[in-house]
Amino acid sequence: MCGIVGAIAERNVVPILMEGLRRLEYRGYDSAGIAVATPGGPVERRRTEGKVQRLTEALEDRPVSGMCGIAHTRWATHGVPSERNAHPHMSGDRLALVHNGIIENFAVLRAELEQAGCEFQSETDTEVVAHLIGSMRPRSENLLEAVRAGVERLEGAYALAVVSADDPECIVVARQGCPVVIGLGIGESFVASDVAALLPVTRRFIFLEEGDIACITRVGVDIYDAEGRHVHRPIKESELVADALERGPYRHYMEKEIHEQPRAVAETLEERIIAGRVPAEAFGPDAGKIFDAIRAVQIVACGTSYHAGLVAKYFIEGICRLPCAVEIASEYRYRQPVVSDDTLYVTISQSGETLDTLEALRAAKKLGYLAYLGICNVPESALVRESDLVLMTRAGPEIGVASTKAFTTQLAGLELLCLALARRSGLEKDREQELITELVETPSLLETVLEMDDRIEQLAERFADKEHALFLGRGIQYPIAMEGALKLKEISYIHAEAYPAGELKHGPLALVDADMPVVTVAPNNALLEKLKANIQEVRARGGEMLVFADPESGVESAEGVTVVQMPRPVGRFQAPVAYTLPLQLLAYHVAVLKGTDVDQPRNLAKSVTVE
Repeated sequence: MCGIVGAIAERNVVPILMEGLRRLEYRGYDSAGIAVATPGGPVERRRTEGKVQRLTEALEDRPVSGMCGIAHTRWATHGVPSERNAHPHMSGDRLALVHNGIIENFAVLRAELEQAGCEFQSETDTEVVAHLIGSMRPRSENLLEAVRAGVERLEGAYALAVVSADDPECIVVARQGCPVVIGLGIGESFVASDVAALLPVTRRFIFLEEGDIACITRVGVDIYDAEGRHVHRPIKESELVADALERGPYRHYMEKEIHEQPRAVAETLEERIIAGRVPAEAFGPDAGKIFDAIRAVQIVACGTSYHAGLVAKYFIEGICRLPCAVEIASEYRYRQPVVSDDTLYVTISQSGETLDTLEALRAAKKLGYLAYLGICNVPESALVRESDLVLMTRAGPEIGVASTKAFTTQLAGLELLCLALARRSGLEKDREQELITELVETPSLLETVLEMDDRIEQLAERFADKEHALFLGRGIQYPIAMEGALKLKEISYIHAEAYPAGELKHGPLALVDADMPVVTVAPNNALLEKLKANIQEVRARGGEMLVFADPESGVESAEGVTVVQMPRPVGRFQAPVAYTLPLQLLAYHVAVLKGTDVDQPRNLAKSVTVE
């Protein structure tokens, strides 16, 4: 959450910092700020409440320049969104700091620093860190030593970047629980929360590991691990290009990313289906031996990724005949799970840096699972590094805060996992080939589903003036209904709930009337007739219902019921992915009609790296 960018060069770094902030704004947009250190003078700082564009305008009125600087775009945790709570925070006029994370012992440290005479200007935990390091600087040999002494006092999660007018030739960074990447140029160096921020200036990156502290200069970087030992981290070359992060002809990143899903799912599947089967080696060189020993699966994730896990449970239990439990990461590590040593532990995360998911993984490693599989979209993320087995979803950069292609590629990846495990559970060869065929044909199916866009845009008008909506699903479509409700409330701010359709008469039916539209999906499966009965329950109570239905389902439009047929019959393996797209498009068009900020919805950020 929050975006950090820093640069040191033989040129004015302010344009680099501002472009980096623009590319990181999906991580938080409550406020933004920049600080530049220059030899012989104080650190110059500019801050604004609101989005990066406001900071850009402020710099036009009061420009700053320099060859060493840091910048930040904030998602508020401690302290309301305001200019005085915006980063960078300073200690005097000589030291500035930006921070991503949460300092858990900030209250104790603040009381101690106030007693020592420090005056605080903000409500944030970050200003505590600035004053703490500032108090260490006079008794430290250099800025690096002051930062090292300061972070030893910190409890919690942090990514820090620090500059000082007394040390204008370096930026010091530290990582604990939050990602930091260093970019290497020719005669210049950079730091950021994400490679996306630095793609216009470099393709060569170093990813810091937990506990690392680094001193960045124009000519390179010195890295020290948690024990203070000088270490070397490998240099990676990013395969991303700068224009991969541009919207192109689309109005919003979310729209672009919805329409990228056929290609993204194809990328997930590419080279992972060989000779009509999914080889275990797609998950790692040792996966075959591990998969042979699996007798149960535990899935842990957050948000949209959690919904993907719920879908996977139906497949793993129904096709693989393996018990499967799915749990929210933020809850998992606060109980005492009973673990058998033949259970595969699966974590799902778009960013690979979601703190709740990472901490759940670290807690799980103490419990004796058979192995740990990470399903992730970001190479070199903490989740990838800390997992025994990995499946990269290859969705490409996802900038819109509301996840779309990350979700559908996670579903595709989990279906690959299901097929790799099912072969060992005695899945009949003919059935395996049928499922493989469905999976291979999914990208082309998604292309046809996207042709429903214009029709869904028209239907969205019915939702624009509503305050509530109900999403229903049965069986494996219940998690899809949950995801559809989440999308609608994330970007349109309409209160939306999802229920299993069979639970309608156990409470939610009391809410149904003409002012609360009901959305459901009706694939042609064993639960179809029961779903038809649920549709009649809604009609009987005067509710308005929108149904996305299989063309062979027999569900037809009637008074109070609008049926939108899928373009062609959808197989069991295809249904979760295929029925997700209409719900994404519905949420998108409703949000556009309501005039909300689709890509940057209020109070949310893309990568949740705090608890």
